[in-house]
Amino acid sequence: MQCSFRVVKSSWMAVWLQRQLTLAHAKRCCSQNASSTHFGYSTVKEEEKAGKVHEVFSSVAAKYDLMNDAMSFGTHRLWKDTLMRRLRPSHRTKLLDVAGGTGDVAFRYLTHADLSAGAAGEVGGVEPAAVDVDLEAEAARLGVAPIELDEPVDVTPPSDPTVVVCDINADMLEEGRRRAREAGIEHRLRWVEGDAERLPFEDGEFDAYTIAFGIRNVTHIDRALAEAYRVLRPGGRFLCLEFSHVPNPLIRWAYDQYSFQVIPPMGTVLAGDWKSYQYLVESIRRFPAQEKFAQMIRSAGFRHVTYENLTFGVVAIHSGFKMPNWSAKR
Repeated sequence: MQCSFRVVKSSWMAVWLQRQLTLAHAKRCCSQNASSTHFGYSTVKEEEKAGKVHEVFSSVAAKYDLMNDAMSFGTHRLWKDTLMRRLRPSHRTKLLDVAGGTGDVAFRYLTHADLSAGAAGEVGGVEPAAVDVDLEAEAARLGVAPIELDEPVDVTPPSDPTVVVCDINADMLEEGRRRAREAGIEHRLRWVEGDAERLPFEDGEFDAYTIAFGIRNVTHIDRALAEAYRVLRPGGRFLCLEFSHVPNPLIRWAYDQYSFQVIPPMGTVLAGDWKSYQYLVESIRRFPAQEKFAQMIRSAGFRHVTYENLTFGVVAIHSGFKMPNWSAKR
């Protein structure tokens, strides 16, 4: 028993040491060559990274959501629902979801918007009798004339899509379209193939910008943030859900063991792909810590920047606002 423990411990130590050496080598190479960047723990030329990331997501597109469920034990659904609650979806809000190919965030946005509108009596017609408020008594309490509701309220979802899903990978977008067709909501979404660093949209076109588990895969995070700022209207909101850094050393150690020892083999069993999931795990570890990423968001021009750790810091929701330029209006 003691011998087995020593073997397992030695194995974990060997993996940890190899990972640290690889990471140190990658950092050293990147510092020596400004045109290089990281691809997981590997070092590649900047112009090569986008193609390599494209290969990864083309490989995993068909099993992407299944693997998300398996790797997180379904927790990614709770994380995304929390993201939606922070955003407070509405049919009046024009949303851009970047790196959202399979549509998971966009579908949730529509669901939350429908629920919100239904609660407010905005969708499908709500009869006055169905409103659980004594309108006359409430009007008398407030000292105003009661509102007459002779007709049902009928503010249906807009005919033009207010949710745009943008992804650089056509295979991921096709998977999203397939799911949308099966759900009967394809007409409520617009699908655009585009690069987060060079978005094919006008300045100030959107009220909200979301990106979930995508920004760590871009070559230049600062450029992606600058583009997010550009396409948002003044007053618009940026929200990013991304894997982050676990502050507690013990939990971080356990999380590392799970990530490197379990997830790649799981990728092999469920998706027939070890390398792609090895990259995804490594890319998580290379992503900036919470405060550093928050500072990058501020540097892009966003204000009221905050972040919220979920599940011990395994993921974090980052938020920022594009403030109106009051001086330009004077």
